[in-house]
Amino acid sequence: MKSSSLAALLATAALSLSSPLYAEAESDYLHLNKTIQTLSEGKPVFGVFSGDFSLANARALATSDLDYIFIDMEHTPMDMPTLQTFLLGMTNKEAVARNGHAQMEVTPLVRIPMNGRENLQWQVKQVLDAGAYGVVFPYVETKEQAENAIRAMRYPQARGDAAMKPEGLRGLSPGIPSWFWGARDYVSRADVWPLDPKGDLLAVIQIESKEGVDNIEEIASVPGIGAIFIGPADLSMSLGVPFQNNHPDMQKAMNKVLSVCKKRNIPCGLTTNSGTVADYLDQGYSFVTVGYWNDAGISGEPDKALGIAREAAGRAN
Repeated sequence: MKSSSLAALLATAALSLSSPLYAEAESDYLHLNKTIQTLSEGKPVFGVFSGDFSLANARALATSDLDYIFIDMEHTPMDMPTLQTFLLGMTNKEAVARNGHAQMEVTPLVRIPMNGRENLQWQVKQVLDAGAYGVVFPYVETKEQAENAIRAMRYPQARGDAAMKPEGLRGLSPGIPSWFWGARDYVSRADVWPLDPKGDLLAVIQIESKEGVDNIEEIASVPGIGAIFIGPADLSMSLGVPFQNNHPDMQKAMNKVLSVCKKRNIPCGLTTNSGTVADYLDQGYSFVTVGYWNDAGISGEPDKALGIAREAAGRAN
């Protein structure tokens, strides 16, 4: 790692450790994960998928008006050194200096390659140990798969913890993520929200198949799920109506997932565009992407959709 990157990250950490972030009063508690902070306030959040891992894109996304990004390593190469570099590239020293704390203004979440039915624990451990603020789990179809996802994200809990289950399986190696987060209390913060109200890790479960929809009641009952995200393309393929989001079977499946999420008070999301985002927000979706971007930053259609989403959310509030 270049000395300039090291100096930048150490400066970030130094600022965070002396900031109001560590105030003792719970009312003053500030999540390092800004997406969690926003969701906990009952507000919708907006993001994009990105498969461009250049430093130019990291800088552009980190200074955008987005709430989060899905760093998509499901359909692009799973490359841990590249992920570490990209996360460092999202460090915005200007924002740290302006805000006086280390909360990232745009939250980096990583979508891993493995589906829910696969042995994904090692990938989750690697991604979190690089410093990601959350994991997106593709193709989760059963309650057991959702539980495995949550357990993979959690450290084993200390005796007497208020939320011992699902029992954590993550191995302890907090050096790099605590350094990246600028958090001397990383281990206590590195738990899943809202199971841990002070947790700063977000577990996003994707529903992308008929089986996942059929089992959504059981899946949503798993403690620790931060959001449920419908994958319309794969779901339409599973239902035999490729790319027909308006097909009655697709609408029925999507409405079922959304209804369960509302009942469980779980943010529900899906992919949108400028023509659909306002309507989806009106329906109650609150964790939406506004595009998939492979160039530096956001422009064109994703930027248009984001503007419409912000305006619609403002009207809703």
